[in-house]
Amino acid sequence: MNVNTEYKEIKVESYLPKDTSGRHGKVHIRPLPRQEPFLPTMFVACSKDLSYDFPVGTKFLIKGKITQRKDGTPFIYSNYKWDYVVLK
Repeated sequence: MNVNTEYKEIKVESYLPKDTSGRHGKVHIRPLPRQEPFLPTMFVACSKDLSYDFPVGTKFLIKGKITQRKDGTPFIYSNYKWDYVVLK
């Protein structure tokens, strides 16, 4: 079930969540604030390079959209093969 079929540029950052239950890896990606409807509380599915290859706290520009699995929580999807920009 797609919530939004249009891909948009989103600023995200890597971080260490307090709770990783149900998620893979210790470093996660979240949207930066003030980018509604992309909320900092949303999970971001994207290239693992962002989590593995850069220090925690690195900010990136990705292209993504909000999507949702049946009966699931909305999340942001960005294809793992797509380019991203490391922000300074």
